[in-house]
Amino acid sequence: MARLASVRPRTYSGFMRNDRLFRPSRRGLIGGAAALPFLSIPSILRAAEPDLSALSPMTGDVVPISRAERAARVARAQELMKAHGIGAVLIEPGASLVYFTGIQWHRSERLTAVVLPAEGEACIVTPFFEEPSIRETLDVPGEVRVWQEDEDPLTVIAGFLKAHKLDRLPIGIEETLRYFAVDRLQQHLPGVRVVSANPVVRGCRMIKTPSELALMQKATDITIAAYRWIHPRIEKGMTGHDIATLMDAATVKLGGEVEFSLVLIGEASAYPHGSRIVHRAGDGQIVLMDCGCNVQGYQSDISRTFVYGTPSAEQRKVWDQVHQGQQAAFRAARLGAPAGSVDDAVRRLYESFGYGPGYKLPGLSHRTGHGIGLDGHEPVNLVRGETTPLAPGMCFSDEPGIYLPGKFGVRLEDCFHMTETGPKFFSEPPESIDQPV
Repeated sequence: MARLASVRPRTYSGFMRNDRLFRPSRRGLIGGAAALPFLSIPSILRAAEPDLSALSPMTGDVVPISRAERAARVARAQELMKAHGIGAVLIEPGASLVYFTGIQWHRSERLTAVVLPAEGEACIVTPFFEEPSIRETLDVPGEVRVWQEDEDPLTVIAGFLKAHKLDRLPIGIEETLRYFAVDRLQQHLPGVRVVSANPVVRGCRMIKTPSELALMQKATDITIAAYRWIHPRIEKGMTGHDIATLMDAATVKLGGEVEFSLVLIGEASAYPHGSRIVHRAGDGQIVLMDCGCNVQGYQSDISRTFVYGTPSAEQRKVWDQVHQGQQAAFRAARLGAPAGSVDDAVRRLYESFGYGPGYKLPGLSHRTGHGIGLDGHEPVNLVRGETTPLAPGMCFSDEPGIYLPGKFGVRLEDCFHMTETGPKFFSEPPESIDQPV
């Protein structure tokens, strides 16, 4: 599901919308003044802080990505550039910049960017007064070129490309690069050919190394531990905000950095991202939790659905059908198979149950899964028509929910990665609505 990412753990902060706890994202504040009516102190916290004494950090054995691995990523990118006839790749702050250089920075009207050339060291372009801060997280060999407030940073980038004769070759544009940078680069280099950098960036980031998988496994283990802690502590009358706040507190105590906490109760669970109506836990009410954290930037994404009280026969049936859908997706994730075939397998099963057809409701209105790694949502998706073949090192969510508008929804989500012998879950799916975590 769609995510909002926080820069660091923010316990007991944020605001409520659609029964969901929102926080500042890496790309800026969401909601602004319009969100102020949703600000409130969670009702469970007005009485007392949660007792987290049973929890302790799980990150003592975490190994960060090494300089050697980051250098290997740059080398792999350069191999792919040469294979695709690309002279250089231009990247702005975000997950791809962290991936290749280690630089942890933000986007603003003042451009910071890296030029990865097909040969030689990277060139980092940043405002003059930001250079010391940029160097703090730069983790690969590279030249830092600065620009002053009265200068155009694209002049600096164009100058580097010209000096290295890279402007004679196509320039790869990372897919999240903003238009103004591309437009001004073309103004400074008339006739330069810009192309998608996807064959390079995706060609590297889609295939996770053992070090990356270990960090994703740790993030998953923390989220599962937080679920196990919070499940018996949900009380009648709690809102989604209350439950999300507890989940976040547990995640932080366990050593994870909070990424998102989506908690949908009752009818709100019928809508994948919730409703504006605030619902409260009560007898027979579905509670759908979709939560994740990151460890060294690498993310988890896990959904659990259960009932406060005793499940009805219909709730049990739908939960069991979603469990079958998860397993159908997992079985369909075969090496070499098109990513879209995983989604196809789930829809065939659901249509045999009478849902759909296709993405129609009641049934599964969203894709079966998405790529995951440094970003909560990464290419490629497990969605109809996606032809990218599954290969070792690829990581995906497996979340084939079923939604009954006006009633309730069920989503079970666990992530898996492709190995040399097939898919392997980071977290094992629950077997029963009676033992949901």
